[in-house]
Amino acid sequence: MDERRGDRPPYARRVWPPDQAEAGDALPPSARWYGTPADPHRYRVPRRLTRFLGVLAAFVAGVSLIAGAVVLLLRLVTPEPAVQVVIDPLAGIRYPLPAGWTEGVVAPVTAFTSVASDGGRGALVMARPGPALGARSARETTLEVSELYARLLLHGDTVAVAEDAPVAVAGAKGHVRAVVAQYKDVVNRPAYLRVAVLDRGGRTLVIVAMAQPDGPRVRADIDALLKGATAG
Repeated sequence: MDERRGDRPPYARRVWPPDQAEAGDALPPSARWYGTPADPHRYRVPRRLTRFLGVLAAFVAGVSLIAGAVVLLLRLVTPEPAVQVVIDPLAGIRYPLPAGWTEGVVAPVTAFTSVASDGGRGALVMARPGPALGARSARETTLEVSELYARLLLHGDTVAVAEDAPVAVAGAKGHVRAVVAQYKDVVNRPAYLRVAVLDRGGRTLVIVAMAQPDGPRVRADIDALLKGATAG
């Protein structure tokens, strides 16, 4: 007598997990009662650490805000450094000094009534009054003065013209000429000389600038000094 009831599959087929072809899902029987099992490898940040990180972030943000406020306050209360101005009443000129420049007491060349230098780095500017142009042009006088000071100050093996043009300084029109001296020896570096003669009617204003070694920085300083000059 066959005691099997119907076509019920053997007990072995009821063991979990069921065959994938017959199973509606891959969950064990206990999951149907207690839910999907949690991943045992998932990491949770401790609550104390979370609070600490939050406090730390707030502290850093506060410090950054305070530091920014302090920097802004210092900028507001700290005055800008005063610009030094050389006043030469004999030559009738006032000229501002670039950063790092200082006014000298006595010019190294006779007849100049004011002088300023760039702190011993090899550049200087001198001013003096001169005689009236008379029948000569400002360019003719400038060429003559430029050649004089080139022989006196440069002593170059070769001298090349870097600028030769009309100019207006301190409300007066005139002419400017710049030359660059080169040397054959390895000791002397290139030197720069710029001479401006300005017509003041009954007299002239002579400005001589020199730099050794020559370079774009010192040329920019000299140019800014002349452009900022006013009658005085």
